[in-house]
Amino acid sequence: MYQKPTYEELKKRVRELEKVEVECKKSEEALQKKMQRFLDLAESTSDWIWETDLKGMYTYSNHKVTEFLGYEPEELIGKTPFDLMPIDESKRVSDLFNTFLSSQSSFESMENVNIHKNGSRVVMETSGVPIFDNEGELLGYRGIDRDITHRKYVEETLKKSKEELKSIFRAAPTGIGLVSDRIIQQANDRICEMTGYSKNELIGQNARIFYPTDEDFEYVGKEKYRQIKTLGTGTVETHFKRKDGEIIDVLMSSTPLDPTNLSAGVTFTALDITKRKMAEEALRESQNRLRDISLSMADWIWETDGETKFTYLSQSIKDVLGYAPEELIGKTPFDLMPEDESVRVKEIVSKIISKSENIKDLENWNIDKEGHRLFMLTSGIPILNNEGKIQGYRGVNKNITTQRKLETQLQQAQKMESIGTLAGGIAHDFNNILFPIVGYTEMLLEDVPKNSPFRDSLNKIYNSSLRAKDLVNQILTFSRQEASELKLIKMQPVIKEALKLMRSTIPTTIEIKQDINADCGVIKVDPTQIHQIVMNLTTNAYHAMEETGGELKVSLKQINLETLDLMDPKMEPGAYACLIVADTGVGMDKNVTDKIFDPFFTTKAIGKGTGMGLSVVHGIVTIMGGAIQVYSEQGKGTEFHVYFPVEKNSLKKQTTHSKIQIQGGTEQILIVDDEEEILAMEKKMLERLGYQVTSLTDSMEALEIFRASPHRFDLIITDMAMPNMAGDKLSAELTKIRSDIPVLLCTGFSKTMSEEQAISQGIKGFLFKPIVMKELAQKIREVLGGMVF
Repeated sequence: MYQKPTYEELKKRVRELEKVEVECKKSEEALQKKMQRFLDLAESTSDWIWETDLKGMYTYSNHKVTEFLGYEPEELIGKTPFDLMPIDESKRVSDLFNTFLSSQSSFESMENVNIHKNGSRVVMETSGVPIFDNEGELLGYRGIDRDITHRKYVEETLKKSKEELKSIFRAAPTGIGLVSDRIIQQANDRICEMTGYSKNELIGQNARIFYPTDEDFEYVGKEKYRQIKTLGTGTVETHFKRKDGEIIDVLMSSTPLDPTNLSAGVTFTALDITKRKMAEEALRESQNRLRDISLSMADWIWETDGETKFTYLSQSIKDVLGYAPEELIGKTPFDLMPEDESVRVKEIVSKIISKSENIKDLENWNIDKEGHRLFMLTSGIPILNNEGKIQGYRGVNKNITTQRKLETQLQQAQKMESIGTLAGGIAHDFNNILFPIVGYTEMLLEDVPKNSPFRDSLNKIYNSSLRAKDLVNQILTFSRQEASELKLIKMQPVIKEALKLMRSTIPTTIEIKQDINADCGVIKVDPTQIHQIVMNLTTNAYHAMEETGGELKVSLKQINLETLDLMDPKMEPGAYACLIVADTGVGMDKNVTDKIFDPFFTTKAIGKGTGMGLSVVHGIVTIMGGAIQVYSEQGKGTEFHVYFPVEKNSLKKQTTHSKIQIQGGTEQILIVDDEEEILAMEKKMLERLGYQVTSLTDSMEALEIFRASPHRFDLIITDMAMPNMAGDKLSAELTKIRSDIPVLLCTGFSKTMSEEQAISQGIKGFLFKPIVMKELAQKIREVLGGMVF
């Protein structure tokens, strides 16, 4: 049965309860102090401290979360850590949390990615422990998060740097290694390729293994360390000896791991420069070869910059233009040219440069240091930079002055030869026209009484025909087809005689001066041709001074010409008589002097000249093996220099023939000519002289008639230019039939034929059209009388 406590018992219990209450307050105060200390500690720590319930929702967070993720602590209450993570990270961490939750286990240093309030990513390292009540029931988790974003960045950067370094070390085209106390600690693949050793064969070995000799090894060590002490790095060219014994050239550079402690070791790079050294040697040889070629070349090599100024000139320019290379550096090619040539060439070169084209065989005049004009042939190519833009030009100049002179002479000779052939053909046709006129006129003069009123007219016709014959002879002389009677003579009397004639025909406003050297040697020439040359040249001089007057000077002297002095390839070195005809007249420019020897070219007014005079002079001189040159300048006069080869033998006496009277005969003559007018005239002329004549216009018909009766004829006269069969061919066929038949060959121009050839073909003589009766009669009697031409 329940007993009611006494007052004393209640009072005692009250006191006990009061005591317990006091203890509880003390405990609560102590707990509050402890909690405050915990809170103060939680807020002052550098980490984010948090607590969650069993659902993972935050129940507590210190203010460090604001620094890490930008959230205030109260903003996290009711959220889970997974709400702060990217979706893929949230699922991963959530699964881990559930695993820890089910096992009620702790976790340490779990890395995870959180999203900052501003959207940036923050890497956190999380550690946590479970929270239990007094009965051991799990209430949630309490943990710490640490921001390791920077640490992870540094780790990743370092990892990447290490990987890159390893990659560079492995893939570097340069050998890389580490040496400490002269022992190889590291070596990349390139070192192994260079030396032929594997890494296992190198690492741990003394670095002496690289070198062919102890001297190389010791030199590299001393030299590198000497440079390292003063420069911080050391670079040396040396040799490596490969495993197979081959010696290669190497460029080594070394850098100490610790500049304050060289014994800590050095890293080194090794570059195989064997090919480079070979290329340098090849380049050196090539440069020496090019230098030798440049020095041995007659042509001069040059380079210019973008402004066409010389930056390089080979030594050959001194031989060509007389300038040392250094005298022209900074000048342009145009500075070496005459002013008008400079303008012309500069325009051409500017167009070439604008198109980045090559300079191909550009002909131009240069002036050497002594003022002489030289003809150059220039070729060059552009010098391009890496962008393909022109930085200048590089090329070569060739002195073609002598070559051009010879080419000009050859062209002139070919031109004169072509025109000469044409002139010879014209002369032949003209002779065929002139022949009947001369022949018929001769016969008429014999038939007409001396007191006939027609005789004067016939004489004029005959004299005009003979002048025409002389004109044809001039054409033939020009064309080198006229046969002249050459004699060994001294020119002096002929020149003086011609000048006397000129003095009587030109006005006294022109003074004639003579300087005729009496010692000038003997030449072989037709005297009439010398007379013709002097008359032609002095007449030209007279016309040049006709209006103003002046001085005409004629000189003759003997000179010696060496090989380099010769003006024509056909000339031979030796003594020459030099005839100089100079005037102080109007002169000529280059365009005119280039044409003056062309037939029918003249600058004179109508009636003053035919344009044949200088052509004839040129033809005569060329036939003799000489040359003619002209020097002229407008307003300053003209000089002609004519060179005749002097004969080495003394002057021989010439045989003269007494005048022969016209003689006839009664022999049977066969004449062959395709010109009917000539044939009729010749037949009539021969019959007048008493001969029996058979005339034919066809050489083939003549051959058949002769074959039918070979002893019927005493003489054959045939034209050279015949259709079907030429005169010389006809003669050859006739002599096959009858070897002793004499043949006279008529021609309007001479043909190159030796005396032996002529005799073998039965040809006993030549007759040059137009033929006068006296010549024909005389030649027939010579042949029929047994005289060979």
